[in-house]
Amino acid sequence: MTNTVATLLLRNLHDVFGEIDPVRRRVAVDEIFHKDAVFYDPMGGVFHGRDEIYRIAGEVKAMHPSFKYQPLAEPELVGDAGRVRWVSGAPGEKPEYAGTDFIVARDGRIAAVYLFFDPMP
Repeated sequence: MTNTVATLLLRNLHDVFGEIDPVRRRVAVDEIFHKDAVFYDPMGGVFHGRDEIYRIAGEVKAMHPSFKYQPLAEPELVGDAGRVRWVSGAPGEKPEYAGTDFIVARDGRIAAVYLFFDPMP
């Protein structure tokens, strides 16, 4: 399966880190990440491979199970990389936090994802 960088950014946001159902999250991780992908967390964590990315995405979602990610604009793309700025919070309420996901893609899958926390817009 080949995905565009924009599709990968949005699927990572919604189908991986925003997905409460572990079965659907697992399917998404396997579809959009390379086996050797790396996720860099701004808190110092570095997670290697699909299993670790699946695990940490589940832990993040469990901390805020009702939160939804909302992109602030369309993904920005440059070559095989891109970024999307977003906010997250409970639907219908003021967002609690903001961030930017930056990815590098290889052959239509995510090779690396870097998370940055941003000031609230």
